[in-house]
Amino acid sequence: MLNIISIEARDIPDAWFQCVYEIMDHGHKYIIDRGSYEGQERLEFDYVTVHIKHPRVRPLIPDIPPSLGIPNPVAEGYIEGYLPYLMTSEKQPNEEYTYGQYLEPQISEVIRMYKEDGHGTNQAYMAVGNPDALFLNDPPCLRGIDTRIRYGKLHFMVYFRSWDLWNGFPANLGAIQMLKEYMAEEVGVADGAIIAASKGLHLYDYIWELAKLRTMRE
Repeated sequence: MLNIISIEARDIPDAWFQCVYEIMDHGHKYIIDRGSYEGQERLEFDYVTVHIKHPRVRPLIPDIPPSLGIPNPVAEGYIEGYLPYLMTSEKQPNEEYTYGQYLEPQISEVIRMYKEDGHGTNQAYMAVGNPDALFLNDPPCLRGIDTRIRYGKLHFMVYFRSWDLWNGFPANLGAIQMLKEYMAEEVGVADGAIIAASKGLHLYDYIWELAKLRTMRE
């Protein structure tokens, strides 16, 4: 039976820490047959939902006590540099895709929809990828950002098919949060929560010792 994990978090760093802590107890260990780091081991949740109540709180990157002597999974300034890949169609010659190439036209349409048609809709969903993405060597991990305006705030519901917990999770969510803040301001509402879900949130085997250090687990 699948083990469904639900986490309630204050902000993004808290969500990251709780996920790292919980995956040590509830992760499924397996060898990767296909995909990134094929042949190595992953520790992965069967399915997890993470409700982040105040994702706007800074800093957005993980909290790593200096006494642990381990590098932060997300370098200072990385999220700001990553943001254009989420919001625009900018793509380097060696890249098969960026999230922004899918999201850019949808961002403006969702803003228009809320401003001109009202907040009472379930249609403001932004999809990432298309049927052809299945045939890529590395299909998009982020597959969709659903949105809702309720109680005067813009909320995001995010789904990742596969998600590197150690650095992908905080970097992606930090940029997604900044996107949400931009859209909320454009629409004229307050910033709300993030509910993230994935059947593939994982830690690669080469990071397990760092995860134990950060969570002070043996």
